[in-house]
Amino acid sequence: MTRQMRFENQVVWLTGASSGIGEALAYEFSKQGAQLILSARRGKELERVCAQCVGNGAATGNSAATVPYILPLDVADLDSIPRKAEQARALFGRIDILVNNAGISQRGLVAETEMVALQRVFQVNFFGAVAMTKAVLLEMLERRAGQIVVVSSLTGKLPLPKHAAYCASKHALQGYFDSLRAEVARAGVKVTVILPGFVQSEISANSMDAQGLPRGQAAASRRAMRADVAARKMVQAIAQGKAEYEFGGVERFAVPLRKYAPWLYSYAIKRMKI
Repeated sequence: MTRQMRFENQVVWLTGASSGIGEALAYEFSKQGAQLILSARRGKELERVCAQCVGNGAATGNSAATVPYILPLDVADLDSIPRKAEQARALFGRIDILVNNAGISQRGLVAETEMVALQRVFQVNFFGAVAMTKAVLLEMLERRAGQIVVVSSLTGKLPLPKHAAYCASKHALQGYFDSLRAEVARAGVKVTVILPGFVQSEISANSMDAQGLPRGQAAASRRAMRADVAARKMVQAIAQGKAEYEFGGVERFAVPLRKYAPWLYSYAIKRMKI
């Protein structure tokens, strides 16, 4: 099977598809023949991503590339998700792969962070992914086929100063979806948790401050991986059905460091300038 045809006839529902990692994932899935359903809050940006998917296919002569469907969605609006899932299923009759990519970040000291900011982070990062998963899971279990993908972060295993809310939401994802994987292991449904390190995206620019208001500034990192490179790695891990996939630059070594030398990791993060 060629690389471009890896997801031919596979229905992939992707959230957070309007920018950053989600946008790059849309292009990669499209190149590999997936039947894409793109979701995010910003409909105009989804239209741009959709047009680019079509343009990429035409430019490369890739007959496997498909025209995505656009389904605007705010994962924080939990009550709307079952209805959106019905609309998504109506397009193809099923969802083969759900990619929970939508997310939001927040920066602030614990002592200064308002509850509204903490609740917003969990509403999007954790409860949104849970609600999306529950909306497609029963149908997958009935077919004994399907894959749930969660785009988490290395902070799902690592504490980070001034990012307690974000880290906590990613830790929660790890526990929830590890538990789900154990439940559905014999039911034909796969669960993949992806933990990227630093990746170039808009998540820091769109992050909140301690009061839950937009910060409006990006945290630049020369070490950040390009989103298209990250997307290729992630899509390969999804195709391989991996249970968990960690990747990144030198920051990926922080996970084994914390596991085998927790005192050293603790010493290091106390002196980090973040």
